[in-house]
Amino acid sequence: MSEINKKSIFAAGCMGMLIFGIVIAVLGSVLPSVIVKFNVTLADAGSFFIAMSLGMLAGSLVFGPLADSYGYKWVLIINAFLVFIGIEGIALAPSILILWLSLFIVGFGGGGVNGGTNALISDISEENRGAELTLLGVFFGLGALGVPFILGTMLDRVPYEILIGIVGGMILIPILFFSFLKFPPPKHEQGFPVREGIQLVKEPSLLLFGMILFFQSGLEMTVSGWSATFVHEELDIQARQSVLYLSFYWLGLIFARIAISELLRKVSMNRVMTFSMLLSVAASTGLVLSQSLWMALPALFITGLGFAAIFPLVFAYVGNLFPKYSGTAFSVILSIALIGGMSVPYAAGLLAGNFNLRVALMLVPLLMMVSLIIFRVIMKITGHRRR
Repeated sequence: MSEINKKSIFAAGCMGMLIFGIVIAVLGSVLPSVIVKFNVTLADAGSFFIAMSLGMLAGSLVFGPLADSYGYKWVLIINAFLVFIGIEGIALAPSILILWLSLFIVGFGGGGVNGGTNALISDISEENRGAELTLLGVFFGLGALGVPFILGTMLDRVPYEILIGIVGGMILIPILFFSFLKFPPPKHEQGFPVREGIQLVKEPSLLLFGMILFFQSGLEMTVSGWSATFVHEELDIQARQSVLYLSFYWLGLIFARIAISELLRKVSMNRVMTFSMLLSVAASTGLVLSQSLWMALPALFITGLGFAAIFPLVFAYVGNLFPKYSGTAFSVILSIALIGGMSVPYAAGLLAGNFNLRVALMLVPLLMMVSLIIFRVIMKITGHRRR
């Protein structure tokens, strides 16, 4: 593959991650307004995360075999278009039922875009996978940052429905770019080897990496989805401002991924991963204990710093381990991840409904410690090799 083509493909990957960042941030950004509009409780609002995560789970299950068999182009185009349709549905939803359906569609498309984009960049980055995938993740952060920033700065002048509709319309730009770009050919043009694909499910290291993403997906959905509401309810900050303050979390994630993409050229992924997990535990504990906005904002920022490396580095480990079936391998771990993305924020909603959001967010440091233990087990299985 020529250098020019590789740059174009990486640009397409960056656009795909921008789309997925929008998907992840959209629900948390509109949640305070949606709660008011439809007059739902915190516990009931947790079901919105279920709808989106079920969609992501379905999208993550199907994209891998399709990408390995037919290539990435139509996987990205179709799924990005579904995100566009779903976001416009969120903006126009007249009822909770339509909102749930729209969230499911957004999740389905987002799951396909996320998996397809990461598998695509993993395939073209045989060297420095960790650095390339982490740099790619910067654009996820930019997409996720943009939504709460737009709503936080303009929500007092423009209804959230109009703002979200404009954000959805912007997704048509990368769809157009995908349409004219030549992608790498499918890996298995003669048909996907089903037996070999099924064997992946039995790989202990793949399943354990999937468990790390189970917790990480749930924690990222919990922090991005509930933090604005936490700041609003526990710290008595106005809803519009609380959405804007969520941007601190995404800023931390962006800055860390820029730095880590360079750091990984000198430091092993194992060390970066371990430090990131420990930092996440400390920062999220600080968020739970915060009694003022000036305690919560640094904690949100540093939580973003800690979370930044985990998803890209897990993708890099898996891409190194299973290069022939990267799409399918990513489908496996992302499917496991999205079960976590569905269950953890829902559990947080239940805890918030029965206790408060401060108790609910204790899930973040506790489950991150579990992830760290799992990671150390994987390192023993793989012989502490640098991946």
